Amino acid sequence: MSRSVRKSAAFFLVCVVGAGVLISQSSGQRSNSLETVLAAAGSARWFRGNLHTHSYWSDADDYPEMIAVWYRDRGYQFLGFSDHNTTQTGQRWIDAKSNKLRERAYEKLRARFPEGWVEERTHDDKFQVRLKTFDELAAKLNVRGEFLLIRGEEITDHFRRSIPVHLGAVNLKTPLPPMRGDSVYDTMQNNVDAVIAQRERTGQPMIVHLNHPNFGFGITAEDLMRVRGENFFEVYNGHPSVLNEGDAAHASAERIWDIVLTWRIDRLGLPLMYGLASDDGHNYHAIPSRGSDPGRGWLMVLADDLSAPTLIDALENGRFYATTGVTLREVRSSARKLTVATEPVAGETMTIEFFGTRKGFDSSREPVIDGRGRPVRTTKKYSSDVGCLLKSATAAEATYEFQGDELYVRARVTSSRRHPDPSTPGEFERAWVQPVKGPAAPR
Repeated sequence: MSRSVRKSAAFFLVCVVGAGVLISQSSGQRSNSLETVLAAAGSARWFRGNLHTHSYWSDADDYPEMIAVWYRDRGYQFLGFSDHNTTQTGQRWIDAKSNKLRERAYEKLRARFPEGWVEERTHDDKFQVRLKTFDELAAKLNVRGEFLLIRGEEITDHFRRSIPVHLGAVNLKTPLPPMRGDSVYDTMQNNVDAVIAQRERTGQPMIVHLNHPNFGFGITAEDLMRVRGENFFEVYNGHPSVLNEGDAAHASAERIWDIVLTWRIDRLGLPLMYGLASDDGHNYHAIPSRGSDPGRGWLMVLADDLSAPTLIDALENGRFYATTGVTLREVRSSARKLTVATEPVAGETMTIEFFGTRKGFDSSREPVIDGRGRPVRTTKKYSSDVGCLLKSATAAEATYEFQGDELYVRARVTSSRRHPDPSTPGEFERAWVQPVKGPAAPR
């Protein structure tokens, strides 16, 4: 098995109710009589994929078909294109030899694809190539049950020009323009509403997720926690400029996640927020590099077949995990405990950490102050009660037993192996287990 793919065996979801065994389509919803288990068996299997990918259709440096075969050749089963404010429709020609990098990309395209696929012309004394549309790409590259391209868009918006608000819309039918808004929250909500409206109007399954919350430090936990219909965000993004770990004045993406989970469950009555990992790939010709390379973070989605509706259903029901290299063997949750087991890798050790917030937590918060005594527009400082470390174990498998007062619990697994092409130098390979509601969560 390729070390770069590191796929685990198929998992399926089992619910044990009394003496009976049922296949469950629920996630995150737990009761005293129900246990959910991810275990290898059945027709369901894990599909590896990435939902944040750029091409020549926006601001990346390669042709979409070349990007698709890069992922396919490395063991991915699905890929969502997410070029800025386009779903790869219409006619677009690019100058194919305007610089050395474009010349190289063109030569690689001609070498990989047979005669008759690449459409060329000379226009205003410039040699040009027509970019293939999404429909052309899907017809050429999709293989039933093996590889799937998903139409998407990075809705690239902003507030007051300086604050970026980027959302990934997955499985769109038609492109959506940025909707703008009177605040960062309002901008997010308006764009989320537009995706939901298209889903309802067309009947086509779609999801929307917040991309890289720390890009330009545009999004705060206070903004994100209130958005209705936005139940996904990127806890890990492979672009080296998005500052997943934050800095001295700005919370990390994981810290934002814990704050959002706590307030949505305890105060706002909103669903769990799930964490995604993605590449946000832009650079495809010198891997590894300090550019925005493909292959840094991905999703493992549990589904019965490889189709956009089935994958989206699995995502919406939490049947997936996010990873930068760690493979999970089993995740088991009940009203009493949460167990995470990894796929052992020779020479590596795993640290499994459980995080959560307990009922009755200290809800105080205060603004971050700069050197001049002025508040910084960023996520506020919250008590250490929020998203506290509940348990840590250096082992291939670990269990957290609920004490009865947890609002939610999530897990993170960190390998002793360093990421071979990290977003931030020094990263270790990780996996993020989706949160489950605890015994103290409102029902």
